[in-house]
Amino acid sequence: MSRLWDKGAPLDQRILKFTAGDDHLLDQRLVGYDVLASIAHAKMLAQQGLLSSEDCEAICIGLTELGEQHARDEWSITLEEEDAHGALESRLIEKIGPAGGRLHLGRSRNDQVLAALRLYMKDAADALREGAETVAVALDNLAERQGDCPLPGYTHMQPAMPSSVRLWAEGFAAELRDDADGLDTGKRRADLNPLGSAAGYGAPGIDLDREATRESLGFASNQNPVTGVQLSRGKAEATLVFEVALLLGDLGRLAADLLLFYTSEFGFVSLPEDMTTGSSIMPQKRNPDVFELVRSTEAVATGALAEIFAITTKLNSGYQRDLQRLKAPLFRVVDLAEDTLAIMAHALGGIAFRPENIRLDTELTAAERANELAIREGIPFREAYRVVARSLDDE
Repeated sequence: MSRLWDKGAPLDQRILKFTAGDDHLLDQRLVGYDVLASIAHAKMLAQQGLLSSEDCEAICIGLTELGEQHARDEWSITLEEEDAHGALESRLIEKIGPAGGRLHLGRSRNDQVLAALRLYMKDAADALREGAETVAVALDNLAERQGDCPLPGYTHMQPAMPSSVRLWAEGFAAELRDDADGLDTGKRRADLNPLGSAAGYGAPGIDLDREATRESLGFASNQNPVTGVQLSRGKAEATLVFEVALLLGDLGRLAADLLLFYTSEFGFVSLPEDMTTGSSIMPQKRNPDVFELVRSTEAVATGALAEIFAITTKLNSGYQRDLQRLKAPLFRVVDLAEDTLAIMAHALGGIAFRPENIRLDTELTAAERANELAIREGIPFREAYRVVARSLDDE
């Protein structure tokens, strides 16, 4: 097969394997987006008189069919094809003939991959937002079921003030909805049309209509100037992964509380047996492995964020092949977040608080008593604070 950059010279297979890396595997999820962006590009070329209507129609039909076939797992990208872009163009030429080779006029793999990646990130942000809301609703439902169950509120891991399942659950639900709003920041950075920037310096001698591709693909605006497109690589990825890390951090804290509450020493919650695992040596064990794994997910996301920063740090301007390595940490975190949100929404449906095991000691009302004493006696709060503290020591 002929690669997009092939000039006819042979290629060392070890070089191909190293430079293509895992792109032929990672890009499987980008095929549908590349189809959309390529169709938008073809229609724009035809509109500008740079592609005949017959060729445009053949290209659009051929790309649509290839996208549908890929979605049905009838073909996949091979190492020889390198990535989604090489696979689609070579298969398109095979399907419709030389007209398929006219599609690449006025573009580079650099703006092509960015268009697909940004469309993917926009969809990923929307899917994660929906997942966060699903977990928030599961917490709402838990508050509805057992909201009146008392619960000690803790600071420094010590009992502090009276709380309840409702307050506990609603606090996490509110933060998850805030995290969902944060995902829009990552989406906003991705919502810029890179098409027409080509390799980062435009397409000299060709009158491209960037507004046409922007409107066709639903990007909020065109990214200008074209030299800024490659300079921005990694920013949308880093922003989205950062916001996902915050989301996973809240899920991790939720999981940490449930792990503590599930210990035999606390016994505040129960889990259905089918949501726990066992031990290979200790027959009595019912382990809450799900929550332990959820607790670790923020670490994976922050590691991926560091990876993204490290890849882009101190690069020169213009496209660099280093940027190819941004896909893996991005995809890894999005997949992990989607799985984590789904399992947490499911697991929360099985959580049951056990009020018979939850006791609120009278000392938890100490702050309330100090407030009441200060108001009733008209004394400074600090004096009331000390009076109550001494009374607790005497009890």
